[in-house]
Amino acid sequence: MTHAQAEAQTTPIDPGRTAGEEPVLIRTPALSDGKSMWTLARDTQVLDLNSSYAYLLWCRDFAGTSVIAEVGGAPAGFVTGYMRPEAPETLMIWQVAVDARFRGRRIAASMLDDLAARTGAVRLETTITDDNSASIGLFSAFAQRHDARLTTSPLFTPADYPDGHDTEFLYEIGPLQPQR
Repeated sequence: MTHAQAEAQTTPIDPGRTAGEEPVLIRTPALSDGKSMWTLARDTQVLDLNSSYAYLLWCRDFAGTSVIAEVGGAPAGFVTGYMRPEAPETLMIWQVAVDARFRGRRIAASMLDDLAARTGAVRLETTITDDNSASIGLFSAFAQRHDARLTTSPLFTPADYPDGHDTEFLYEIGPLQPQR
C-alpha cells in the first residue's frame, strides 16, 4: 500500500483529548510503519515481541486489517489483526499497543472500534493472559460498546509452548452491534 492509499483511509478522532493536545489520526499502516510498530511493541514491555521482519510483513500483507494511530505525526499506537480464514466474518486481533505517552486517551478503544467498522467484522477474537488486566478491560468494554456477548476459554496452555508461556485465553466477542 502506498502512503497515498494509507492517507486515503484515515479517521481523525478525539478520544479523551484535552485543550492543547494534538488530535489522534487513525489510518491503515504503510510498509514504512513496520519499524515504528516493532518499537511500540518492544516498548510496552508486555507484548510478545515479534521479529522486525514480521512487522514489515504485517504492514505489507495485513494492512487492510490493521491500523496505526498518530498524534502530531508521531506513532502513538497500533492494532494488528486478520480475518480468520476458517471464519471470514471474524476479526482476530493479534496485538494492541499504545505508547506510554498517549495512554489514558482511549486510543486503543478507538482503534479497535475503527478497525471493526473498517473490516465489517461480525465477530472479534483475541487471546489474553489472565494477568493482563488492561487488555481484559479493553476487550470487555469493547463487547459492551457493541452490545455483544463475550465468552472466554483457554486456547493455548503452557503444554502447547516450548518456552513455558502462560495460558492464552480466547476472548470471543459477537455478534457485534452498532456502537451505543
